[in-house]
Amino acid sequence: MKKVTVVFWITLAITVGLSLLGIVVPDQFEDVSGAVMGYISDKFGWYYLLIVTLFVLFCLYLVFSPYGKIRLGKPGEKPEFSYSSWLSMLFSAGMGIGLVFYGVYSPVSHYATHPPMAEPGTTEAIEDALRVTFFHYGIHAWAIYAVIALVLSYFMFRHEKPGLVSAALEPLFGDKMKGFTGKVIDIIAVFATIVGVATTLGFGATQVNGGIAYLFNVPNNFWVQLIIILIVTVLFMISTYTGLSKGIRYLSNANMGIAAVLFLFTLVIGPTLYIINSFMDTVGEYIQQLPRESFRLAPNDEGERQWVLDWTVFFWSWWLAWAPFVGIFIARVSKGRTIREFISGVLIVPTVVSFLWFSTFGISGIEAQNEGADIAGLPKEQALFGMFDEFPLGMVLSILAILLISTFFITSADSATFVLGMQTTNGSMSPPTTVKFTWGLAQSTIAAVLLYTGGLQALQNALISAALPFSFIMLLMVLSFYKALKKDKEKNWK
Repeated sequence: MKKVTVVFWITLAITVGLSLLGIVVPDQFEDVSGAVMGYISDKFGWYYLLIVTLFVLFCLYLVFSPYGKIRLGKPGEKPEFSYSSWLSMLFSAGMGIGLVFYGVYSPVSHYATHPPMAEPGTTEAIEDALRVTFFHYGIHAWAIYAVIALVLSYFMFRHEKPGLVSAALEPLFGDKMKGFTGKVIDIIAVFATIVGVATTLGFGATQVNGGIAYLFNVPNNFWVQLIIILIVTVLFMISTYTGLSKGIRYLSNANMGIAAVLFLFTLVIGPTLYIINSFMDTVGEYIQQLPRESFRLAPNDEGERQWVLDWTVFFWSWWLAWAPFVGIFIARVSKGRTIREFISGVLIVPTVVSFLWFSTFGISGIEAQNEGADIAGLPKEQALFGMFDEFPLGMVLSILAILLISTFFITSADSATFVLGMQTTNGSMSPPTTVKFTWGLAQSTIAAVLLYTGGLQALQNALISAALPFSFIMLLMVLSFYKALKKDKEKNWK
């Protein structure tokens, strides 16, 4: 059996310690973590915008460069998973529950309460709402995931290195990455992974509870959420036991099937032509405004600047914080693809699907709001169900949505246990089930405890603050990767 490394014990201790702070002094922990996050956003907002845009440009460069034909594996090696299964898995891990959680809430919230530039409730606010939602869930978010996933996949399958962030830095720092410095880097990555997943489990439990409370008058409280977490934990443990090629793959395919049914129902029942027209119009606006939005900090308008910090900088730091988990998982399932195929798949397909999803659910939600439903006034976890309540077959759609949230919930937790197992067993491609079970129980316990104490927001603040040091690590990974690519070219690998 593969043994766990010191990274396992140190990260577990740090995570438990921070969780205890959330239990013992939740208000103080939230105040301090919130202040740190606010300081980082204010002082490093320019840096977040710059680095994420550089990641986008780097990905586009690789697609059109001669490096694009290099395979993530040995020459001639075939992909491990079919194209559809691969896309399903990366999408489920990368966005999944977030699209269901925010599909209605984000556009409606921007439209009704705080659009970036227009007056709330106006036609201009609709255009603003959809465009900024596209921006926050578009190519920039997926470029963050693509960079770390590409670098790790390249070193794992091309150079047979362990699936560790530290191993990807060996071309720059050599054997130092096998010592203390490398362990610190891996600890940051593991910490970001477990805290990111614990917060997601917490949010997932609140949305499932919000849905069944809205539909069936079930109490919306911690004890119901605890039962939901326990059920999901048992289900993802079963999936974990079956392994990557069965459990996660089957669940991811099921996710996409349920999501497709829900999407098509909403498209047909909702204002179909208006949705299609809005999608087309907003894609054009998105492309046209992309350079400006990528660098917008509004230093001369305090209100607009605060909006950028609260939304764009927040989202960029959130995606950066999630990058270790999502990136490592995408890397693991991308063996055998060329760099060009990889970037095209990771960058373009999920971005287009996200745009279609937000157009359909966002415009339908805005229409329901305009027709008298107070979608914007509902808690964010109930916004989707409030919209469905205005539809024919609303109950059927809501039940489908709860099922979809649950399967995304299980897939995220299952993927996370696999990634955590990899990172704490020296990059093993098939981590022991006992290690995965340990991490599964840990993340579920942390989520439940923080829901009980109200410390979930504080832990999320800590996670986003950890995105700053990890972004420096990602920059070094890009430099290390490019150095290795140049050597590949010299050897004329094809």
